[in-house]
Amino acid sequence: MNTAEQQEQSPEFSYHLLRSSLEGFGKNIAQLEHDEYRQAYQKAGKSYALESLVLASSEAESVVISEQLLNESMDTVAARYADRESFVSDLAANGLDEFGLRQALQRELRFDSVMQKVASRAAAVNDVDVHLFYEMHHDRFETPEIRTASHILITINSDFIENTRDAAWARMEQLVDKLGGRANRFHDFAKRYSECPTAMDGGKMGEAKRGQLYPELDAMLFSMDAGQISPIVESEMGFHILLCEKIKPGRRTPLKKAAPRIREILEARQQRNCQKAWLATLQNKYRD
Repeated sequence: MNTAEQQEQSPEFSYHLLRSSLEGFGKNIAQLEHDEYRQAYQKAGKSYALESLVLASSEAESVVISEQLLNESMDTVAARYADRESFVSDLAANGLDEFGLRQALQRELRFDSVMQKVASRAAAVNDVDVHLFYEMHHDRFETPEIRTASHILITINSDFIENTRDAAWARMEQLVDKLGGRANRFHDFAKRYSECPTAMDGGKMGEAKRGQLYPELDAMLFSMDAGQISPIVESEMGFHILLCEKIKPGRRTPLKKAAPRIREILEARQQRNCQKAWLATLQNKYRD
């Protein structure tokens, strides 16, 4: 039996194949279509090879997984099943048994421990790094401006005389004249005259950020003052008038408040880079 065949029959590889199957397709191994199996198999081969490479390193020699941690991992997997019988049955359907799963989990835990060990060597993140990240990524710490609006809609529909383009425009002009710019009557008018389902709630559209409405409505709403009623605006739905009810200005989270999260992001990045560099060195070493 060659190395590839031994790998395929090992419970550790079966575990990788099952994990690839579940992550990629949400299926057990036996449920995979031919092409899905091929993709899952290739992914499992890569993750198994990487795990093997890491566990053959000098960093892995001193890593020991406690029985308590291993038992907890086994319990976590078993807890996903209704009973032990279904747990054992599902393992068997995927080329595993409890002993094989335990071996695979121990191997996975050792791999994770080695990678954490390597990550701990990452350079520390300082205040200058945090401040620089904040200045270069302002958009990540800004809350967009939000406007609360209501509208009245007269639709355009050539199948109905009262909703032809000219008739709809004339009706909307009459509404504007009757309303007379009185924002306190807007919701009553919307209930009586608007042809949008929002009429039942006084034309209320709720809160909106830039880009959420039809372009014509968006441009108008974000040019208005609070309490202002717009001129007639046309969208693909028909003719509208808008009431800008409230403006909640956008704001930027101050650096002091954003700093802890930024530090977490940068530390995670430093650790990933440290791990990648170590893995590259390891791969080159074994390639040579």
